[in-house]
Amino acid sequence: MTPKSAAAAARSTVYGYPRQGQDRELKKAIEGYWKGRVTADALRATAADLRRVNWQALAEAGIDEVPTGDFSAYDHVLDTTVMVGAIPQRHRAAVEADALDGYFAMARGTQDIAPLEMTKWFDTNYHYLVPELGPGTVFSADSTKQVAELKEALALGLAARPVLVGPVTYLLLAKPAPGVPADFDPLTLLDRLLPVYAEVLADLRAAGAEWVQLDEPALVQDRTPAELNAAERAYRDLGALTDRPKLLVASYFDRLGEALPVLAKAPVEGLALDFTEAAAANLDALAAVGGLPGKRLVAGVVNGRNIWVDDLSKSLATLGTLLGLADRIDVAASCSLLHVPLDTGAERDIEPQILRWLAFARQKTAEIVTLTRGLARGTDAIAAELAANRADLASRTGSPITRDPAVRARAEAVTDADTRRSQPYPERAAAQRAHLGLPLLPTTTIGSFPQTGELRTARADLRAGRIDTAGYEERVKAEIQEVVSFQEKTGLDVLVHGEPERNDMVQYFAEQLTGYLATQHGWVQSYGTRYVRPPILVGDISRPEPMTVRWTTYAQSLSDRPVKGMLTGPVTMLAWSFVRDDQPLGDTARQVALALRDEVNDLEQAGTSVIQVDEPALRETLPLRAADRAAYLAWATEAFRLTTAGVRPDTQVHTHMCYAEFGDIVRAIDDLDADVISLEAARSHMQVARELAAHGYPREAGPGVYDIHSPRVPSAEEAAELLRTGLKAIPAERLWVNPDCGLKTRAWPETRASLENLVTAARTVRGELR
Repeated sequence: MTPKSAAAAARSTVYGYPRQGQDRELKKAIEGYWKGRVTADALRATAADLRRVNWQALAEAGIDEVPTGDFSAYDHVLDTTVMVGAIPQRHRAAVEADALDGYFAMARGTQDIAPLEMTKWFDTNYHYLVPELGPGTVFSADSTKQVAELKEALALGLAARPVLVGPVTYLLLAKPAPGVPADFDPLTLLDRLLPVYAEVLADLRAAGAEWVQLDEPALVQDRTPAELNAAERAYRDLGALTDRPKLLVASYFDRLGEALPVLAKAPVEGLALDFTEAAAANLDALAAVGGLPGKRLVAGVVNGRNIWVDDLSKSLATLGTLLGLADRIDVAASCSLLHVPLDTGAERDIEPQILRWLAFARQKTAEIVTLTRGLARGTDAIAAELAANRADLASRTGSPITRDPAVRARAEAVTDADTRRSQPYPERAAAQRAHLGLPLLPTTTIGSFPQTGELRTARADLRAGRIDTAGYEERVKAEIQEVVSFQEKTGLDVLVHGEPERNDMVQYFAEQLTGYLATQHGWVQSYGTRYVRPPILVGDISRPEPMTVRWTTYAQSLSDRPVKGMLTGPVTMLAWSFVRDDQPLGDTARQVALALRDEVNDLEQAGTSVIQVDEPALRETLPLRAADRAAYLAWATEAFRLTTAGVRPDTQVHTHMCYAEFGDIVRAIDDLDADVISLEAARSHMQVARELAAHGYPREAGPGVYDIHSPRVPSAEEAAELLRTGLKAIPAERLWVNPDCGLKTRAWPETRASLENLVTAARTVRGELR
């Protein structure tokens, strides 16, 4: 096909779409089902309605081929585990008794059954359920969900393409099951898994699928020759099948690198590549391998992870360059639109000028359709859209909202001395022990306590004007009193105020910092039914006034025990926001760090002796390619130290991280120079404690003994056993006892019971050490 005909044949598509619905109907239906207020049939009906609404919205916007199978009641990797029959032994009875309840048991656990481990989906804030595999794993195909959803879309008269997690990525995301040796490599199961994929593909073809998309984002990471050989074998074998649809292998989030020649040569009919700035190298690499003659190329030119309007002229130029490198060029976002909110049209409080700078899922869909039309018919066909787009881009570039000279001058004046504590850790540790007087194995929590219905109602009443500020603050004070009283009675050693005034650990601070913009309806799925509204970094960052001092000081007035000041760190403030794309991330991080430094210093001056600066996103934001990591970790760890380095030696600085793979950033954790770090460890059976020990981590650490992302209550003995495991790696004088993460999403009954068991476990093990 000539470049001209390739352009004329261009079609538009997306890889996935937000699942929740305009008013988070899916969340409400699932949580209603868990509470017994919604039947299974009603839940399934809600999900089917949302899928239909999504597909019809895409088709009406002009998308030529809609995705199916991307919709999930909890997580698409968990859906893949069900599809290939890799149900852990401990969950099989629950799944056999009731498929839906068994599915949620794998996701959330029950009182008697631990859930699957949960971690971050590459470098996003989406969490997936980690497959558990071993030498004895037996796969079996179950394409029920995938076939049913394809038929739903086809029944609407739509061109539809099922989307599956690819077999190589699935195995690379998996971990050895409990009891399986830690050095077991799930990729050794590939030959056992491929026939199951072959069966699913045949089922989809029989159901009417012309194309099936197999997502292989793991191949954008550094891969060994053995892993690349596995990818080559997988797509050689799947490509050789006679009873299958056409195969589109998709990658995203970064450049494909050494895996590109492997996939380009594979006997599949198409590739989908990311061509945004993060993966610009894909363009040159594709040309270097001679393009994809005879194949379909889906070009991800619209950023599927950020919320800024696309530079349509730039994307159109990229598409024009791609002509001639494939038999057919189609236009898409760089990845699933799962990672952005649904629609800017729902936002009523954002200035119209700024709103024109933003593109959520529906606006990105329109951009894809516009680019497809421009590619097929020429720029004259989209002249009006290009002109409006240029005006919006110019408006943002020239706006005074984006630049504050005073903030920039302060950031440029930072020196290395500003990022170093005044004394080395051993001297600080001695001063802190003398000052705080804590016992061996001190107990604490991560920060937040359950957000009660009464508290949420009070917050809604304040927004609606049904109560005044004074009434709301009385509700917050009452909540803090209850939280502090409970912690004292339970016997926790270092207390928190529970964060009742905070809607979200990032949004709360963003709403008080200049340069940030909050949305009202910009919900994005984090995991399961947990949705967040990431704030938007529009301009330069500063702190007009203290943000947390008042409530921390009030909580401290209620107890003689130390109460932690709680802040969200600069890297997480970026990672869990939609960041500006007009300056380096390190520059933005320094601005945020300076604003938070002011808050840390004010907390200390108000009498706070323990200050926790959470950085759960430090690992999540780590670049996918090793070559890019040193530069990132340099500015990320500097930003943390800039935040915390101004305090006295006897002020104890904590940090917290959760639900990520920490092994490859242990050195960076050390470089943070925090006095104490708490980390997720319950689901991974203290793996991080062993990783810290292997590194020789010299500071205090609290690997979690209570998995807060499950409703189950761990027994005191279960927590004690985890502590004993932790003590094999971390000396008792440096080991803390705490949950995995904050308790905001938990209910009070399970929180009370779990923390009481945690304290009992600490006392039991403390007694064993005497």
